[in-house]
Amino acid sequence: MIKKGLLIAVSAPSGSGKTTLCRNIVSSRPNTTYSISATTRPARKGEKDGRDYLFLSRDEFEEKKQKGEFLEWASVFGEYYGTLRQLVENTRNEGKDIVLNIDVQGASQVKKRCPEAVLIFILPPSIGILEQRLRNRKSDTEDEILKRLQLARTEISKIDNYDYIVVNKDIKDSVDKLLAIITAEKSKLERMRGEIDASCRA
Repeated sequence: MIKKGLLIAVSAPSGSGKTTLCRNIVSSRPNTTYSISATTRPARKGEKDGRDYLFLSRDEFEEKKQKGEFLEWASVFGEYYGTLRQLVENTRNEGKDIVLNIDVQGASQVKKRCPEAVLIFILPPSIGILEQRLRNRKSDTEDEILKRLQLARTEISKIDNYDYIVVNKDIKDSVDKLLAIITAEKSKLERMRGEIDASCRA
């Protein structure tokens, strides 16, 4: 019998480096995949539909939302973001671990619907460093940067809802910590029951 894959939800304020960290986790671990979120926001330069996001019209997103097709969804700065439930379940049922890059609203929904999910929050070293990172990427207006910084403070206030916290001072160190968390989670007693029982029967 195939053991169901791990569901790993990673959240962080915009500019904290969570997308880079998530992609590093996936590239570092065999049998691990990255969940592609659906969104109504326009594609940014260099982004491709089906690789970075599933870009949907607002009507398409609303229809899927009404049908209950999302494991989680949230409205951020007037745009919808969501994770398709079937995509996640199919991946986990194949025995693959799946990493979700989602905000605090989405993580809360995931935990309610999948209590076994592992929630990890990525913290920037400081709000000042976060602001500098946002400015360095040169993709947001001044007003958008100020909104993201305000939202960051709200998101950080929700860290008690998470299982683990990683302060992203250095990419390599943060990736190592995330990989260690996943390894430890996969070795938890409740996740090893099947193998324990099989070993005892042998």
